[in-house]
Amino acid sequence: MTHPRSGFDPSASSLAGGVAPEVMAELLSVRSSIDNIDATLVYLLAERFKATQRVGHLKAEHDLPAGDPQREAAQIARLRMLAEEAQLDPAFAEKFLNFIISEVIRHHQAISENRRPEATGGPRA
Repeated sequence: MTHPRSGFDPSASSLAGGVAPEVMAELLSVRSSIDNIDATLVYLLAERFKATQRVGHLKAEHDLPAGDPQREAAQIARLRMLAEEAQLDPAFAEKFLNFIISEVIRHHQAISENRRPEATGGPRA
């Protein structure tokens, strides 16, 4: 059944008709779990970025740098350890966190640039 808002059809598959019905049913069941996890990841990332936006505004207000290499290194080490405990490839976890960190820093830089007087119409040097 197609989702009314997104047009997403969880039963869409190029395999339909090419595999036994019981195999297709199990495949769709597992994929449904994956779809739920993906949706949760999206909402969790949205919450994470809301929090990092607050950090970005705080940094901009106090003229702090967008990045914090010591914290970033500690977070990467922590996430690698958690990944190992969860039996997830630590290299993958590190790549994932590095991507998120780069996006957060980009957002923090944009917040800082938007707070500068020339960006807000305030006095210019």
